[in-house]
Amino acid sequence: MQSILELRHLKTLVALREAGNLLRAATLLNVTQSALSHQIKLLEDHYGTPLFERKSVPVRFTPAGERLLKAANAVLPQVAGAERDLVRLAQGVAGQLRIAVECHTCFDWLMPAMDVFRSRWPEVELDIVSGFQADPVGLLYGHRADIAIVSEVDTDEKVDYHALFRFEIVALVAKDHPLAAREFLSAEDFATDTLITYPVPDDMLDVVRQVLKPAGVNPARRTTELTVAMLQLVASRRGIATLPVWAAQNYLNRDYVLAKRITPAGLTGRLYAACLPSLSAKPYLTDFVHTTRESCYLNLRSVELL
Repeated sequence: MQSILELRHLKTLVALREAGNLLRAATLLNVTQSALSHQIKLLEDHYGTPLFERKSVPVRFTPAGERLLKAANAVLPQVAGAERDLVRLAQGVAGQLRIAVECHTCFDWLMPAMDVFRSRWPEVELDIVSGFQADPVGLLYGHRADIAIVSEVDTDEKVDYHALFRFEIVALVAKDHPLAAREFLSAEDFATDTLITYPVPDDMLDVVRQVLKPAGVNPARRTTELTVAMLQLVASRRGIATLPVWAAQNYLNRDYVLAKRITPAGLTGRLYAACLPSLSAKPYLTDFVHTTRESCYLNLRSVELL
């Protein structure tokens, strides 16, 4: 039998398994859902058997699909490892990635992504620049960091921006708060309460920059360095906080506080990895961005790839 199997077919099945459905798998692979469906249908027609059950949630593979996944588990890591070895032989990859962050909640997703990257590029020194950085891009120019995780693209800066993902930011209120029954909060709902935030400038707070400031709302403030302290203050009705869904998920699962959308359309934040142009050409930088995007998309709630 002449094989029609290609690496892309195996990657498709792995993405489908990891993402759970065709739409998310297509997003992960940066192709359309129809293209992905067509690719799988060609395989099924060729082998004369379905590879997964169409109406299963999450996706459930048939014995034929499981057999191809077994092959993918064996083949794809070998191919990826060989390609990295070829890069090492041709270019050498001894280097370092010192990461500076401007958001307090970045560590919730950054640390798992770094663990995956270390297993792929053990010879690249990976570290986080200690402490919260109000100007992480400035550290790039001073060669005190190699990557800056930032929330906005500044076209005046002479750096390359690599899109990571966008995410929803929610308002967190006590279960007995007067706003607890609301479907969403508007800017005016913050006016008579206290906004609890991390101690950062206003232009680094999405809720202030995108919602409150345009509406002319300037609520009372209280700051804390710790997420757990912020949620304790919220639970005791000392104010309202805003966080990415993933940062508050453990507290929401325990029914400690309630999450409310901010405006009917929701409040969206974005994250990018910025670096000097000379680093963008490094293969391990490209893989770091890819690893981070994939890890966050698969493991964080309310995340969409940019």
